[in-house]
Amino acid sequence: MVDKFIHLFSRSKGSGGPTKKFGSFEGVFLPTLLTILGAVMYLRTGWVVGNAGLLGAWAIIIGANLITMATALSISTVVTNVRVGAGGSFSLISQALGLEVGGSVNAPFYLAQSISVAFYIFAFTEGWRSIFPSHPQIIVLFLAFLVCSVVAFVSVNFATQIRYPILFIVTFSLFSVFLGLLPRFSPASGLQTPQLLGAYPEGGFWEVFAVFFPAVTGLLAGVNMSGTLKNPRRNIPRGILAAVVVSFAVYMGLAYWASLAATPAELVSNFTIMVDRAAWGWAVQAGILAATFSAALNSLVGAPRILQTMAAHGVAPFAKILARESPAGEPRPAMYVTAAIGVATLLFGLSSSNGLNRIAPLMTMFFLITYAVLNAVVLIEQTMKLTSWRPLMPIPRVVPMVGLAGSLIAMFLIAPIFSAVSLVTVIALYQLLQRRQLKSPWSDVRSGMFATLAEWAAKHTINLPQGQDRAWKPSLLGPVHSTAELRRSYRFLTAITRPNGSLHIVGVCQHGGRAQLKGLPAYEEIFATEGIFARVALVEMDGDHFERSMQTVMEVYRSAFFRPNILFLPVRHGPGQEERLQHLVNHAAENEIGVLLFMDNPLTALGREKEINVWIREQSPAWEVGLQLSNLDLALLLAYQLARNWHGHINLITVVADPAEQTNGEAFFRRLIDLGRMPHNTRAIVSCGSFEEFLPQAPQADLNIFGLQNTVDVAFMQQMSKATNSTCIFVRDSGLESALA
Repeated sequence: MVDKFIHLFSRSKGSGGPTKKFGSFEGVFLPTLLTILGAVMYLRTGWVVGNAGLLGAWAIIIGANLITMATALSISTVVTNVRVGAGGSFSLISQALGLEVGGSVNAPFYLAQSISVAFYIFAFTEGWRSIFPSHPQIIVLFLAFLVCSVVAFVSVNFATQIRYPILFIVTFSLFSVFLGLLPRFSPASGLQTPQLLGAYPEGGFWEVFAVFFPAVTGLLAGVNMSGTLKNPRRNIPRGILAAVVVSFAVYMGLAYWASLAATPAELVSNFTIMVDRAAWGWAVQAGILAATFSAALNSLVGAPRILQTMAAHGVAPFAKILARESPAGEPRPAMYVTAAIGVATLLFGLSSSNGLNRIAPLMTMFFLITYAVLNAVVLIEQTMKLTSWRPLMPIPRVVPMVGLAGSLIAMFLIAPIFSAVSLVTVIALYQLLQRRQLKSPWSDVRSGMFATLAEWAAKHTINLPQGQDRAWKPSLLGPVHSTAELRRSYRFLTAITRPNGSLHIVGVCQHGGRAQLKGLPAYEEIFATEGIFARVALVEMDGDHFERSMQTVMEVYRSAFFRPNILFLPVRHGPGQEERLQHLVNHAAENEIGVLLFMDNPLTALGREKEINVWIREQSPAWEVGLQLSNLDLALLLAYQLARNWHGHINLITVVADPAEQTNGEAFFRRLIDLGRMPHNTRAIVSCGSFEEFLPQAPQADLNIFGLQNTVDVAFMQQMSKATNSTCIFVRDSGLESALA
């Protein structure tokens, strides 16, 4: 029934077609100004002056407007740098920091906008009942909400037209207020001497600031209508800055008026002092009703458009339904949800003796978080100095710094508990949205932000003492000839590099043979699901020049900041394999890269992925444990990585020829396990005799780790894999790692 009425009314107004596009004045300036000049202006400005005095009140107004002006400038510079879509702040934040950040900030901001509808309806009711005290509060509340909803549901065009008579009423009410200072029109006996510094009878400076600040949280009322603007890049800066300047002048003037119109005691005790001291009190009462109704209408029109845009990008639940529009471009499902939230908030407010004050902290925190993030967007973009950041309206870096710091400080001054809860809510929503892996239609600056941070770190690392032993983590360089080869090594590579290692996969093929590497780039995302950073590069070589190609790759990587520290090479069978491996091992040493030769046992593979044997050469006569071990550091570090990810345990094994050295070997292992912080279940085995005799008696392991000597011996590797009946790896240190650091 309501929808039919709305449809007929819309047609009678000629709004059945596409939504009209608006300019700076009616699309941004009017909704922003009329939202700022609302309930607080009429009902609390005098109270602020009565508590803080004229200078204190001006300081509060200047401080609050400093935050909003900085934010308005930040918004203005952002919109001149991006293509502004529908959704206002959601569009601006998402294009800079991604859908996850945009959604996590704007979901609660949307909720705050929806709650603010009830806030302004409560203010409207308070003004109405000051005129008609006998009218029941609940009836006034819901009738006002119903009328506001019908106007908003008809169309945004109709809602915009309503703002013109509201502007006239508010302007006339202010004219009546200032006219009340003239003796001819003044209802009071005379002008008061302004009290410059107040006594703060009902709260300190920051408490008074907290009461006033909601007055300036209407800053985004026009920005939220970005999808209905003719030229958002031009309309938003003009409209929002003009609204902030005009509203600032009005509040400063009203503070001066209040200091002249009444004593501090009267200002503190009488919330309707403007009605009593205006030339025509009825005009101020009409202004209160018009301003509060207008603010509620602006929120009820703007909030659904935020929800609809979030739904269109898959951020909101029930996205397919909430993203729908009517033929006239109205977000009907989103409007129904917003209206339902408004009704629920009205009922919540009615449960308290002071619904207005109970709702205010809920909405203010999310407004301030949005302000803070918008300023942070500009500060990040300015700091990175990317070429893509070239706004048509640049601003100094101090502006977003003031806006960001001011927003965060104001949050915790107004309501510390609500602020903490709000921040936790935003962080939780970000984590939730990040898991959904949203597909963004635009690129953002997050990757550039981390790349800039990495570049900064690289530049500063050059000036620090060199040495990577304390910061060591596995970073493997793995050449492969086919996707199937990588699949075979997948579980081992994952176990070696998780959780903070990385992989540099080089697909090598002869000219024209890229077909065998099809699907290899997809492994970047596959490894990412395991929490492993991986990058894939494809290299074509002319003829059979694998060694030369890999030599070039290693030399190129040597100059990179994030360079690989282990060369991973599967050992294959075939003629020339030993010479090829020897060539690569030698060049790895020249480039300070460790070596891991992987001898896969075709029968056992990696077995149960539990038991790891680390074979250590006899250390006699020098059994000292120093910071650098003899070709043992990389073996221990890899064993630790595997044991951690396999939830397995390590056996450290050595064989001594002289029985007298057995005690020294056991002491060496105890000290090595202690200083190396090896897992508590690590077992030390020192056997006396020959290596060949003990090998069949060694504990059965899923992986055996041996040291790699200067000369590659493939026959020995095959013999070890067969004798241990397991997969084996043969490792050589680069000299840059330390198991004891």
